[in-house]
Amino acid sequence: MRLVAVLGYSRRRDEELHAICEARVRHAESIVREGDAVLLSGEAELMHGDWRGGKVLLDPNARNTRENALGVAKAARELGADEVVVVTSRWHAPRAAALVWAALGHTVRVETSSPQDLPPVHLAVREAACLVALPVHLLDVRRRA
Repeated sequence: MRLVAVLGYSRRRDEELHAICEARVRHAESIVREGDAVLLSGEAELMHGDWRGGKVLLDPNARNTRENALGVAKAARELGADEVVVVTSRWHAPRAAALVWAALGHTVRVETSSPQDLPPVHLAVREAACLVALPVHLLDVRRRA
């Protein structure tokens, strides 16, 4: 069974769905297949209000990519998923996939799917800085998973 996990994006508790997050939701809707489970992680309530698909699971407590990864891994284990598709922006996908894979203990196939978006310069710089810290974050996720 396949789990499609949509990672949220906000500027710290937005009241409305951010355009980046909305693009992720729309993309997820376009790739979900019959029989897939869908998890909205992070800005789950805002994404759920905008979701045009079927039933979804919500992980509203994730506040960063590490917490997204832990929530995705928990849901995948509970559902018995053998495949996870992480839906996030292209510029965020490599780090998000690595963290989800680490949280799953390398036992489930993890792939990414992304809308065709380009990051604003400040987000590209931020993501580059996060990649520098990725080894430490991977260890943290493995320890917490």
